[in-house]
Amino acid sequence: MTINCKGKLIDLSIPKVMGILNLTPDSFYDGGKYKKESEILSQVNSMLNNEATFIDIGAYSSRPKAAHISEAEELKRLLPIIELLIKEFPEIIISIDTFRSEVAKQSIEAGASLINDISAGKLDKNMLQTISHLNVPYIMMHMKGTPQNMQEHTSYKNLWKEIIFYFSERIAETKKLGIKDVIVDPGFGFAKNVSQNFEVLKHLELFKILDLPILAGVSRKSMIYKTLENTAQEALNGTTVLNTIALQKGANILRVHDVKEATETIKLTAQLNQ
Repeated sequence: MTINCKGKLIDLSIPKVMGILNLTPDSFYDGGKYKKESEILSQVNSMLNNEATFIDIGAYSSRPKAAHISEAEELKRLLPIIELLIKEFPEIIISIDTFRSEVAKQSIEAGASLINDISAGKLDKNMLQTISHLNVPYIMMHMKGTPQNMQEHTSYKNLWKEIIFYFSERIAETKKLGIKDVIVDPGFGFAKNVSQNFEVLKHLELFKILDLPILAGVSRKSMIYKTLENTAQEALNGTTVLNTIALQKGANILRVHDVKEATETIKLTAQLNQ
């Protein structure tokens, strides 16, 4: 199970870590934390040294009720940092967290390697065609609505049937366009309440029916800190617990704020499975 990132084959049969770099001032955990170039380089250097395979850069906050920003502002935040990181770390594999096709296009042209789309192409009708043209790996996530209103869309007749149908329809569209490398993300916290998030995690292995790599993004999310009655800042231990479960249920990529801990989780889980 491999994906091709600009000629570099990444084997996802061995789980990998995707480190999060938020360039937004209002992300739920680390918003505004990385403003200076020196802070960004230090954080990325740390993530790479702790064996992150991918660095996922986001410049549009997708937390519930996040402020909407323009495409121009998103690009203004992203492009200089992509160029900075490519210059400093020539071998880096950058993922861009965006639902906008023009942002995806310009980011890949600037040196990024794959696109991580919270909307699976539903918020920009040109996204899938753009991914096909760029010929890069594509992460598609399950979400209903938009980041601004998604928590108003947590009603499901059958949670699992609806999510699997959603992915089946989106995957069919990617196949029509010849998109080769697709990864699915069940979208923890997106149009799902706490109990629904745990229901998805409990049965994560069912996504294997799609025959595609699975990305799990539970890092410091509200399903953890609401359950434990603490905060995102206190949710590292809970994140590690849920990442362990996700790995045991077939996750191929862990998208995390804390790379060292996720890498250790993967190594220990692999030892257990030998």
